[in-house]
Amino acid sequence: MAQEGRSILAMIFRNFIQSLKPRQIIGTPVGKDYFGNKYFEIAADPRIGKRKPSRWFEPTEKDNFEQEIPAEWEAWLRGRREAPPTEEEVLRNLALMQQKKQNAAEIASKYSGAKNLGVLQQEKKGIESFPKYPEYEIMPGKSQNCEK
Repeated sequence: MAQEGRSILAMIFRNFIQSLKPRQIIGTPVGKDYFGNKYFEIAADPRIGKRKPSRWFEPTEKDNFEQEIPAEWEAWLRGRREAPPTEEEVLRNLALMQQKKQNAAEIASKYSGAKNLGVLQQEKKGIESFPKYPEYEIMPGKSQNCEK
């Protein structure tokens, strides 16, 4: 009997010492994005009461709290998508994003001339605001070219 008591005390003491040691969380690497962030996951295990997987990322700069994350990876981290994004998907969306930025810059440069001159055209109101075409009549029975 005394032997069993000692083993229980030894087990309690060992568990107490283990609880004081820092834990090393080891997750499976899932992927990497074009910013250099690394993504990890620990799968769900219902046997131990863990229903959701744990997901996190390691940023390239440890002290930068305003770290950018691609939208696909953010959706995966928050659990809005089950499977992590593929590299092809992320690169395709990156190319699309860059194309949209380029198009927006072209449009901005095209229309920035009027802003720089400070000249804005006044909006026409009334009958003058309608387009005038030579084949249409101005008033019933009167054409634009010749008046009857």
